[in-house]
Amino acid sequence: MKILIACEYSGRVRDAFIKEGHDAVSCDLLPSESVGPHYQGNVLDILNDGWDMMIAHPPCTDLAVSGAKWFAKKRADGSQQRSIDFFMALVNAPIPRICIENPIGIMSSVYRKPSQIIQPWQFGHPESKATCLWIKGLPLLATTNNVYDEMMALPKNKRMRLHYLPPSKDRWKIRSQTFQGIADAMASRWGVACETHPISLTA
Repeated sequence: MKILIACEYSGRVRDAFIKEGHDAVSCDLLPSESVGPHYQGNVLDILNDGWDMMIAHPPCTDLAVSGAKWFAKKRADGSQQRSIDFFMALVNAPIPRICIENPIGIMSSVYRKPSQIIQPWQFGHPESKATCLWIKGLPLLATTNNVYDEMMALPKNKRMRLHYLPPSKDRWKIRSQTFQGIADAMASRWGVACETHPISLTA
């Protein structure tokens, strides 16, 4: 399958799909941090290139509830509406199978409630970070390695590591990266599902 991983500079999800034998390409305004097929530029320029699937990670800065105290300013300067428009352009892309991920935020009401909310601890990472998935043409993601009990045995600053990161120039990058267990689950679940069920239903 020809798969677009939108708004990804790490190459983590792209590489997971390539490992499963798919033709996957990442796209971001930033260069890829790992060697592999990557389009550096605006993803809107390549949405019509005949993709079978897209997994998108649009910027959440203007959309996530964690930044609610800045929403009034973002609405006033138009940045929030631009982020909403970009999110919806991905939703409406001419691609039959789509997953868009974002933290809990305003798209649950502006667009619709997410198809699924996942946590890293469902996929082998003893950490808490709720992530919403809006899914079209794909089955829901299945838990692969539930380590909730192990996570709860850790101190709060360990199981919520991303929330306790100190300020730094790379903090936003660290917080935005897809956990490897989730990337692997996407590639395994959705790669197989699409090969065995060409027109999969969200279920």
